Amino acid sequence: MEVQNMREQPMLQSNHRILDSRCALNDLYPIARLTQKLDVLNMSSTTTTTTTADTECPYTIELVQPEDTEAILTMLKTFFFKDEPMNKFLELGECYQLEQFSVKPLKDNCSYKAVNRNGEIIGVFINGLMRRPSPTDEPAKKAADDCEHPKFKKILGLMDHIEEQFDIFDLYPNENVILDGKILSVNSNYRGLGIAGRLTERAYEYMRENQINVYHVLCSSHYSARVMEKLGFHEVYQLKYADYKPDGVVVFKPAEPHVRVSMLVKEVVNTKPKSLL
Repeated sequence: MEVQNMREQPMLQSNHRILDSRCALNDLYPIARLTQKLDVLNMSSTTTTTTTADTECPYTIELVQPEDTEAILTMLKTFFFKDEPMNKFLELGECYQLEQFSVKPLKDNCSYKAVNRNGEIIGVFINGLMRRPSPTDEPAKKAADDCEHPKFKKILGLMDHIEEQFDIFDLYPNENVILDGKILSVNSNYRGLGIAGRLTERAYEYMRENQINVYHVLCSSHYSARVMEKLGFHEVYQLKYADYKPDGVVVFKPAEPHVRVSMLVKEVVNTKPKSLL
């Protein structure tokens, strides 16, 4: 896996802990608990990949298509939603708003799936594109404002709070588009096959193809943050759940070791030359 830091940026000052000068945030849903014992394997630049970890379980990495939406939602309901720390603490249960929020980034056409030989989706990395706001743009509406589900509204409120505190484009003044990792989830029956690593590597290829230099994720789970670190991401900002008190009262108290929301980033060297105008 190729990992190179392209440059150092000055730190922002805030009343939350900033660990490094490589991070961001925008409209995203936290990454939940992933499978354990991940093997991060190098991937070729092609979209078809066969695992070498288990010859009886080959899979390919492919671009998510619009018709995959229902299958992806079924997978997330089984392996993602129920284990996400805030969902679990709130006992969120079935939530149509959560489902629609989670698949909204698919329209950006930069999400990838792992598919086994039977055509089943066994892993997915949902990504979206974050674009630098124009000075003439109207202020962005808060995600929680229009949410009618009282429990999910609390989660969106936390996302809005972090977004107000931390702006990636302040850290990367030369970047106009950033890849934003929304949800990475792997079927637990296929752990140890390098699926998360290969999904992430394919996203790097997308970044190089489209001259995008920065990849950002937000993790609400201790386990997912550790997985992203294994994949080469760096933690740059964190907010402890105990410190989030919008009305003077702690909103989230997930079970340990889930004690904070972590933001991580990775810079990917773009080796493709820019077109001459």
